[in-house]
Amino acid sequence: MSFEAFERAIVSDELKSVARHWNEARGTHKMPAWVDIKPNAIAAQLPIVWAYKYDPATDSFTGRLAGERITAIFGKSIRGLPMTDAYPGSEYPALFARTKRVVVEPAFMRGHGIVFRHLNRTGTGERIVLPLADNGEQGDGVIGATEYSLTAEPTREELAAGEILEWFALG
Repeated sequence: MSFEAFERAIVSDELKSVARHWNEARGTHKMPAWVDIKPNAIAAQLPIVWAYKYDPATDSFTGRLAGERITAIFGKSIRGLPMTDAYPGSEYPALFARTKRVVVEPAFMRGHGIVFRHLNRTGTGERIVLPLADNGEQGDGVIGATEYSLTAEPTREELAAGEILEWFALG
């Protein structure tokens, strides 16, 4: 698998724009650094963009950025917030594990279906998560984007499926 396969799997044009910018920002490196991401290049997508910094010493993530649509999901900004404080305890282990997988492997992740259930709201749509690396080689964070629509009441089938995840090796 490769970036090209990941990009082909993405349905949303907005998410494709974020992924393409990530690919351009990395240049000749395996992964871009946080400073390589240029907000003006993805200005139209910033409301759905989010990012976390990973600290291997504490094995933890801290919020770095959340656009307005992402902040609306949480009801507060995740900037500077430990991931453990951003998600309900029951959701945290799975979210941590998949975010860490993106950083450590490194890999790309695409999810679709129910992309969140938070604050008595459900969002269906599509999500991407891409690794970041200050040194261009060893993952130390993620940038992601989530495009969603609020769903009044998910169907039984949607609930059973949850968020369907696809993984792509960083080629």
